[in-house]
Amino acid sequence: MHLYRSALLAALALLASPASAKTILFVGNSFTFGGGSAVRIYHPDYVTDLNDEHIGGVPALFATFAREAGLDWQVSLETSPGRDLAFHYADKQRELAGKWDVVMLQGFSTLDPARPGDPTRHIQAAAELAAMFRAQNPQVRVELVSTWSRADLTFRPGGHWYGKPITRMAQDIDAANALAVRRNPDIVGTVPVGLAWNRAIQAGLADDNPYDGIAFGKIDLWTWDQYHASVEGYYLSALMIFGRVTGLDPRTLGETELAGNALGIAPVWIKALQNIAAEELSATRPGSGNEKGR
Repeated sequence: MHLYRSALLAALALLASPASAKTILFVGNSFTFGGGSAVRIYHPDYVTDLNDEHIGGVPALFATFAREAGLDWQVSLETSPGRDLAFHYADKQRELAGKWDVVMLQGFSTLDPARPGDPTRHIQAAAELAAMFRAQNPQVRVELVSTWSRADLTFRPGGHWYGKPITRMAQDIDAANALAVRRNPDIVGTVPVGLAWNRAIQAGLADDNPYDGIAFGKIDLWTWDQYHASVEGYYLSALMIFGRVTGLDPRTLGETELAGNALGIAPVWIKALQNIAAEELSATRPGSGNEKGR
């Protein structure tokens, strides 16, 4: 059965148009490198860390999925904790230089560190980075990763999203990235990770408020600080990116998927998270408003 699934994945990969790309670069912060979880140190040997910090993170999860699918991807990352996209454009152009096929840009969790919720600085930096990558490779596929709602900023007094539904912050981040796509022809689309988190919560798979305890049988998508993701949260993020980039249905990885099992995720949750990712990707498929054809 395992050999059959591997053959099926390889065959599907040949049919997925984005899969012709061979190099992918992840640019971001702790939300990309797996801060607060074992994902940070997961298989750094599977990726090239351009800052030489021996990080695996979400990029290494993507690399594992690609290997399981029989795809040949060269995966690189350039990450820095607590930084926004403007930092990477200002300080990391030397590390980012290269003719990349796909680039995933993940910005600051609140869009602007000084003005939470304001997309102005984020959109400008995303456009500058995308133009830089486009100059190096006119065919590059640049996408923005829309991250999740922070429980600490939603349930604790003083948080920018305090008193609003837990789904709201993710919706705001996704809306800002969708605006960036509409304004900038060099940005192809978004990967709605935060909306996938919302879907998991609304489906009853994931708990909606870690501050009142985790309901029995539900996943906690946040780690101990209620800010960063848990292993399961990062796993869902990686599934979304894998599905968007390769065009493959994440469910084809199956409940025996190697990274999830290595990180201790229950097989039933692996399968459930793959289902959530597939549903969200289908809801925001190319042409639905979050993605441009290219």
